[in-house]
Amino acid sequence: MNETKLRKIVRVVLGLALLIPLASCSGRASSSSFIEPGAGKTLARVRAKRILTCGSNTQLPGFGKRDELGNYSGFDVDICRAIAAAVFGVPDLKADGEDIEYFYLQAADRQDVLRSGRIDVLSRNTTWTLSRDREWEATYGPTTYYDGQGFMVRRDTGLQTVADLNGKRICVIRGTTTEINLEDTFRARQLDLQALKFADDLTSANAYESGDCDAYTSDQSALISRRSTMDEPDEHVILAETISKEPLGPLVKHGDSQWEDIVRWTVNALIYAEELGITQQNAPVMRESNDPEIRRLLGTEGNMGELLGLDPDWAYAAIITVGNYGEVFERNLGPLGVERGLNELYTNGGLLYSQPFR
Repeated sequence: MNETKLRKIVRVVLGLALLIPLASCSGRASSSSFIEPGAGKTLARVRAKRILTCGSNTQLPGFGKRDELGNYSGFDVDICRAIAAAVFGVPDLKADGEDIEYFYLQAADRQDVLRSGRIDVLSRNTTWTLSRDREWEATYGPTTYYDGQGFMVRRDTGLQTVADLNGKRICVIRGTTTEINLEDTFRARQLDLQALKFADDLTSANAYESGDCDAYTSDQSALISRRSTMDEPDEHVILAETISKEPLGPLVKHGDSQWEDIVRWTVNALIYAEELGITQQNAPVMRESNDPEIRRLLGTEGNMGELLGLDPDWAYAAIITVGNYGEVFERNLGPLGVERGLNELYTNGGLLYSQPFR
């Protein structure tokens, strides 16, 4: 055998040797090698304990509220209920909410509790920012509510703009993006800031209502919520001006890609259901639809559930438990007079848009 032929044989053998591990990775049986370390642990833990632990707010009507009987309700609460239904299935989701444990969190405690693993998901009017994304070691799900920070003042003060608040006492929650936005805005506009800082939203709102502050600042939605609980709601007005972007949504501890996907796609399922006209009431009938998009979402076609490690009807379970996104919004925020605005579907001029289920 001459030298040229020998070199060709060596090159072929080496090429085949390099292709062997690539071929083994391309098969379905070896797909687990692509799963991040730790992926799947959260789902296994949640199913083992039979409870989804949800970090929540219990003091903000419309978003998270606990009544005298211990019942929880609100927009953010329903997001947790949808996730629990997707994980446990409808037959196992008890009407009394025993499959969900609500962990009340003050704003300043969210980071430590999330990083500690004491909760499975945080669904508590929390703004998505770069620093939180990294420093909290968190992964955000889709934005569920597009908001902006504003101010509430007494009608009889005649205050109409942020500039009018120069030197005024302003109630704000300590350790939040609300506090940072307030300080940044006043510094940028060279206004004199007198901020009175409180541990939570309820204490801050009460201080304002009692007259300790001239203005109260929070997300616009929170201001609407708080005004509805005041003794004389009509005596308070919310300024038209907003000073920030506040994309709110659920988040989980970083490191479990499967659990991140479950939260992300459960929220998308509620949005997509509204896009497709699927409601809490008509979902059972819609399962008989011939539309492939509807069938994939509701689990009568395709393998969407398998890809997430859930049952085929995981999205169906979430939808018949809380309804589609629009139903969740109207049930919890409609009675407070909160308008959809940016939280309309993209087809109606809003920002809500689900990634495709295929």
